Amino acid sequence: MLPAFLLTVTIGGGARMIKSMTGFGKGVATCTGATLTVEIKTVNHRYCDVTVKCPRSLLGYETELRKLVGERLKRGKIDLFITQDCCSGGVTVPTLNRPVAEAYLRAFEELRATLGLHGEVPLELVAGQRDVVVQQEAQLDEREQRRCLDEALLLALERVEAMRLAEGEATHRDIEARLVVMEELLDAIAARAPQVPREWQAKLSERIARLAQDVTFDPQRVAQEVALFADRCDISEELVRFRSHLGQLRGLLGDDEAVGRQLDFLVQELNRETNTMGSKSNDAELTRGVVALKSELEKVREQVQNLV
Repeated sequence: MLPAFLLTVTIGGGARMIKSMTGFGKGVATCTGATLTVEIKTVNHRYCDVTVKCPRSLLGYETELRKLVGERLKRGKIDLFITQDCCSGGVTVPTLNRPVAEAYLRAFEELRATLGLHGEVPLELVAGQRDVVVQQEAQLDEREQRRCLDEALLLALERVEAMRLAEGEATHRDIEARLVVMEELLDAIAARAPQVPREWQAKLSERIARLAQDVTFDPQRVAQEVALFADRCDISEELVRFRSHLGQLRGLLGDDEAVGRQLDFLVQELNRETNTMGSKSNDAELTRGVVALKSELEKVREQVQNLV
């Protein structure tokens, strides 16, 4: 059963913003006799992969901690480190090492029988032997230990999410700026595209005119070639789809859910449309615009892959 206050934070933690998968958070809490330190480190990953490293005394909480942290952070390669240190002046108590005491007693009784001695083996003799009575750290109260763990974990989660939000905001601004550049490049490509068939037709007409005295040509055939060329270089559908995907991408950037995977899919679709435009390009200026568009898109792809 998760602690009530951690459940509240996990499920109802307030409005969310776009988040990076990169972050670090540390939380420290002290209980009677010990200090617990929780450190969380997250980097980008396709899925949610939580690794927990903790002292033996906390292994019973490992599955629960992995589930809680995964539900809270959603996505990324997440490493959770928990250390438990005894506070200065921690209480130790004398503890009987019963197997060692019994072994000494058997040895002394065997020695007495072998030597034919009389009397009982004195308690002081057995108790005074090495490792019969040892000093051990007093065991922490389970409820107190859990309270301490919850407090340190909550602090670490809050700090790692604060860093992820800060990085996410910076990434958001960078992507928005690149979307503006991409839209400007797209406008230039859209303006240039219709001119390419007309310029090609003019060049073809000029060449035919120079050859007209020596070559007989069919005007209808020329018109068909111009029409075929225009069809091969037509990128109007790609431009429409590209603008549509850009609009969806910008909409997802304003969402309050985990949108990293959806953004990554849209970037793949944008890349596909860009490649198609490039393959249809028969003009140096148009090709330069498509290459610049692809360059900006690649930078967006790198940023998107680090978002939750």
